[in-house]
Amino acid sequence: MPFGLNKHKGDKGLGTESYLPEKQGNIAPPSTKEAPPSYAQSDPIPADQVAELNSAFAALNLSAQHPDFPKADQCLAHLKLLSAFYALKEDVGYTDDLFGLSDSRCEILEGEQRNEALAKTREKRWALFVARAKERFEEWWVNVLCPREGGRRLLGKEMLITNPDFMSFTQKGRPQTWTVDMLPPLDVLMVWHSFILNPRNYLEDCVRFGLKDLWATGMPWAAVNEAIDTGFNYNVSQAGQDAFAKATRHSWFSSQDPMTKTLFCPRCTQRLDIPWTTCGKSEKPTIQEITDMTGTGYGDRDLSYMCDRCGGEVNHDLLRVAKFKKDTEYLIMKDWPLGGTILSPVTGSPDATTEKEWHRFDNTFPNRLVGMELRATIIELIDNDPSKKPCMSDVRELIEMAIASKSVIQKVHGGSALGSRLQRQERLAIRKMMSHYWENTSIFAMELGGAVIRQSVFVEKMHSIDWLHSPAARDTMDRLLNKYARFITLIQTYPLHTAVPTLDVDLGWHTHQLSPKQYYDYTVKKCKKFIDHDDKMEEDALSSGFEWTSKTYEKHFGEVYSECTCWYCETIRSKHISSTGKLFGTSKHEKALNNFYDSGAAKLCPPDNSAHISSHNAVKIAESASRAQIYSRLRARRQVELDEAYAKACKRAAAKGRPVPTRDVYYGGMGAWGYPYLMYGPYMSMGMYGGGMYYAGDPYCLPMGAGMVGNCCQGTCSGGVAAGGCGGPGGCGSAGGCSGGSMGACGGGGGGAACGGGGGGCGGGGA
Repeated sequence: MPFGLNKHKGDKGLGTESYLPEKQGNIAPPSTKEAPPSYAQSDPIPADQVAELNSAFAALNLSAQHPDFPKADQCLAHLKLLSAFYALKEDVGYTDDLFGLSDSRCEILEGEQRNEALAKTREKRWALFVARAKERFEEWWVNVLCPREGGRRLLGKEMLITNPDFMSFTQKGRPQTWTVDMLPPLDVLMVWHSFILNPRNYLEDCVRFGLKDLWATGMPWAAVNEAIDTGFNYNVSQAGQDAFAKATRHSWFSSQDPMTKTLFCPRCTQRLDIPWTTCGKSEKPTIQEITDMTGTGYGDRDLSYMCDRCGGEVNHDLLRVAKFKKDTEYLIMKDWPLGGTILSPVTGSPDATTEKEWHRFDNTFPNRLVGMELRATIIELIDNDPSKKPCMSDVRELIEMAIASKSVIQKVHGGSALGSRLQRQERLAIRKMMSHYWENTSIFAMELGGAVIRQSVFVEKMHSIDWLHSPAARDTMDRLLNKYARFITLIQTYPLHTAVPTLDVDLGWHTHQLSPKQYYDYTVKKCKKFIDHDDKMEEDALSSGFEWTSKTYEKHFGEVYSECTCWYCETIRSKHISSTGKLFGTSKHEKALNNFYDSGAAKLCPPDNSAHISSHNAVKIAESASRAQIYSRLRARRQVELDEAYAKACKRAAAKGRPVPTRDVYYGGMGAWGYPYLMYGPYMSMGMYGGGMYYAGDPYCLPMGAGMVGNCCQGTCSGGVAAGGCGGPGGCGSAGGCSGGSMGACGGGGGGAACGGGGGGCGGGGA
């Protein structure tokens, strides 16, 4: 049976019933202009107050034509959607026996081991659900969105500066009016939502598939808002559900789709029906089987399935190479450009040249390299020999050998004046192209499952803060939108730095991105380029970028940036205040901090429920030995600085009679399923258990250092980088290609500007 919404013990919806009373909260006295609302642990909300609390979002003014800059009603509609996503995740995790994963398997364990196993079981259900959702989204994209618009794939020969349909793609589309019955299931909508929040990747795929009207329409807020009631139930008519099922051959409910994934063996084309997971299949599971939850199905990390015709193993590595091989064939036979070769890495806009200059155009260098030189060797990576086990590292080696040959480079340059030397922008183009393929088997520019998982951390944060049910909700939205506008101003003013948002800024930023055309126009006008949103950023760069953003915001606007009183935010604010500042009077930073406390705003910003650093994109580092040795010293130095600043913050708090920030608040966290997990940094946010072992690709891991799987091809990194330094968000393994960052970013450069930095790179601007 399909599982419903808001009908289990993990729900926090505000319908006629309240679940988990201990997690409900009463609304604090409104402070409409001073600070976001705060909540205190209290009794369940009485039923007679539910209608009043829902009034903030019960009637929203939304239209098909999005405003140039987001408005409060859009932010409230966005929060409604995020609340529906949260309820969906709770439903999936707590639905016993979903995907054959039963809670009863954990009953042989006791105490904390049992509780941890239950949490892992729920996380595994969610991992499988997301893996299936991205496949369902792909079917919807291909069979509904593309036919609806009559989209046609972009051809390489059309990427000319004289072609207005290509060069002016972002301005060509017309917004479409959606009805509720045109919406997909909530899981598919969730994947689409995460996809749009990677703006450059989304633009590239809209261009590739010819979906200019979809680009101009963005998230159809009016229809989405109508489909979600005040209890966050998602309602689409039976006619709409039937239309989706007919077009995609998928059930409206993911749980009713088959538990096997049908594909064709990349070696021999035999049809294969691979189970989505092998977890939970043992009648008498061992303790290790219960606690590991690893498995070898299509939705498991360690996929392993033997083809009964050729005898070869099918795994994720093979499928990734098969995707690259197929795209190579499409490049040769249909002139479809490879992923990552369409947009300018500097401006983020469609990029082209004249037909005469085609042989020397940097951005399409990977297309020429693969199409002219590597086509045969790439296609031969997969043949009928089952003993071969190709992976994307083999593709990387082929590219490395090719670009090391002067004769190959001269051939690809077509005898032009560029000669046999690989140009800097051509190196960047190779890295950017490879970033689209490392962990990705889909037709899209990025691996969307990981994007959903990372975004779900932000969803949980928004649910916890629950601005949606505040009497001051609309004022809070207006206030955070003003703060978001300031954030973009910082990106505009300091293009060589990486700006990192707080949770309130991020809500405004995300809402704006869900109007892709308007967001594109706004950022290009303000910043002279399309500002990307890097959803996979190493923690070192995130932390240093946040410190810079906080200090610069206070300097320009005279207010504290992170309205949070956790020890980390207090420490960062303390670092801004110079110990020698008293010689010249009270500094701007100290005035901002004093005002934050003297106004009473700080009392409304408890550490567990405030606009903390937005860390949903924080990822761990899988480092090479050489890089680990170099950067461990830098991290140790940063930790010393943080310790010293924390001591200073405590001393200042005591002198002012303020509460001393407790340091252990952010060393542990409660996971989505009620079990604590280690949070080893104050800015990182792991949204799952087991280090990502339950996912086909680890959504919270970033490869860094020479030779690491998923990193750059040797010879494509610019100078000025320490050994093994090509990584950061710009490493080839990242979902978003080369983008901003400081430590380890490609190409070195000061202040976080490198291969992508805030200013001249692929990702430009924000975290």
